[in-house]
Parts: sequence; C-alpha cells; structure tokens
Amino acid sequence: MKNGDLQAAAVLSQAIEEYGGIKTYQAASKQGQAKDRGGDSSKVLVDWLVQAQVLDSTTRGRKSSGEPLLKCLEVGALSTKNEISRFPSVIKMHRIDLNSQGPGIEKQDFMERPLPSNQDERFDLISLSLVLNYVPDAVARGEMLKRITKFLRIPGTHTNLSAPVLPALFFVLPLPCMENSRYFGEDLLLRIMESLGFSIKFKKHTSKLCYYLFTLTDGATPTKFPKKKIKDKPTMNNFAIVLE
Repeated sequence: MKNGDLQAAAVLSQAIEEYGGIKTYQAASKQGQAKDRGGDSSKVLVDWLVQAQVLDSTTRGRKSSGEPLLKCLEVGALSTKNEISRFPSVIKMHRIDLNSQGPGIEKQDFMERPLPSNQDERFDLISLSLVLNYVPDAVARGEMLKRITKFLRIPGTHTNLSAPVLPALFFVLPLPCMENSRYFGEDLLLRIMESLGFSIKFKKHTSKLCYYLFTLTDGATPTKFPKKKIKDKPTMNNFAIVLE
C-alpha cells in the first residue's frame, strides 16, 4: 500500500472512530439513506431501469405468478427497504455487507465471496454504491472492479427478459473522487471500464455524487492502468484506481 493511500485510510479510520465507531457510522449512513432524507442512491437506479423498460414504475413490475425475472447483488447494503426493493416480483435482491445492519443483509466480504460455478449463480445487476471509495488501496479497487465481471451474467445469455441494458453495474462514487483527485477523473474511469468490457448507458452528477450504469459486453480488452498523476493542486485528494 502506498504512503498516500495509507494516509487516506488512516484519516478515514480516525474520522469513523471519532464519530463513534463503525457501527455508529453505519447506523447514521442507514438513516441518511431513508426515503424521507432523499439519500437512497437506488432511486437513480430505478429511474434508469424504468427508462430502459426493465421496470414499470406504475405497476411496480408485478407479475401474476412465477419467480422474479432478475437477480441483483447489492454490495455494501445498508437497508432492505430502499427503492430498488419495491420490485420484488421482478428483482430478487441479494444483499451483503462487511458489517450487516440486520436481517436480510448477509455479513460477507465481496472479495471473499465464492466465484459463481454456473450461470444460475451469476447476477443480472450488481449495485456498487459508495463502496469502492472505502477500499483504501488503489490496486484493491481495481481488483474489485475486475471481480465484478465474474459475477455478472455472460452477455446475451439471459432468457427471461429481453433488456439490452443488462447485465449491468450500478456504480456510485463521491464527486470529489472524480473531480478533485490528482490521479483520477471521469475520462480515466470510462477507459478503465471499457477495458473491462463495460459500456456506459447512463450517468448523472449531483453536487455530491457521481452515478453510472454500465452494461457488460463481450468486448473486454485487458489493459494496465498504473497510478499516474494527471493534475495537481494543493487541495486535491489522492483517490485512484489501478489495474495491474
């Protein structure tokens, strides 16, 4: 781990401890995701899935019978009652987090989750919202993105629902990671994702967050992306993603 990454991790760890520890921090994050706080990032995901005709917002995608059409893995889940959970007849949710906040969320490190042994164990959609920024090492962030591709369905193999946007990754980062880093930016993110076989379908920036929906294709072109300074100002951070 590089010195800059160690310093960033130390600052984050100290801030969490000063706030009352990881459990208190997560509880506050969970509260901030509540519907009446407007902090649920999956609202954006639902909007995009409606636009892509994967979901029907008026009927909540209800079917008369049968299993849900799609499977979604939510990494870093804080709640079982977020917006994406309103469509149980269409999307079967699987939720994991390092420190589970209650029933319905499995305590698990995504990087230690067993790799799928067949197509039925893969997912149509993976949500990685405000997760990668808490991984303290730039190389580990790249490894997480590479591992995501192994859990998504092979493009073109889903038979239950015809939706060109799937399989997909919903990806959210704090805006400063994208716009105020010495080593990172949106152009670089898109090049990294393209090398992993992703194409961008939707994006949205707010005053605090960057939202993306990427579709996995069969066009991966493995490429190395080292940590390289692309801009520099005194107030910038050292967030980076490295592919080795």
